[in-house]
Amino acid sequence: MKKNDKRNAYLYCKFRDEQYALYDEYAKRHGLLMKTLLVLNVLYYAPSSMTQKEICQKTFNSKQTVNLIIKNLLKDGYITLEEDPQNKKNKFVKMTESGKAYAKQPVVHITRAEDTAMSMFTPEEQEQLISLSRKFTRNLADLMNRNEDEK
Repeated sequence: MKKNDKRNAYLYCKFRDEQYALYDEYAKRHGLLMKTLLVLNVLYYAPSSMTQKEICQKTFNSKQTVNLIIKNLLKDGYITLEEDPQNKKNKFVKMTESGKAYAKQPVVHITRAEDTAMSMFTPEEQEQLISLSRKFTRNLADLMNRNEDEK
């Protein structure tokens, strides 16, 4: 590993952390926790209901985190829960009309900002950004999941 590799890893992770902070600050300005914003986002754009497991997969949140968010959204009347007739353990989560109204402004605004920020790249730059980010994530996951004693 070269000195430049370490520098670039630091810079890339710093940019990632800056993006994370932007999302966190945006959510706070709208009276939300960032993870709640992520759940609202997937539910808002879901064509139909989703299971909590699907929400976990799409938001990269734990079952416990999603369950707590779902309980709060249910209490506030922003979602409904429906039991899966095939599997009583699963419940389908769906936004209510008041939930859609509640989530619309922050979710649509941030989606438009993301889409517009991406549109400022050429199609080639977009593909390169996505491809390299995906590759970095895969490499990082592989290295983090290795036995720590491995060299």
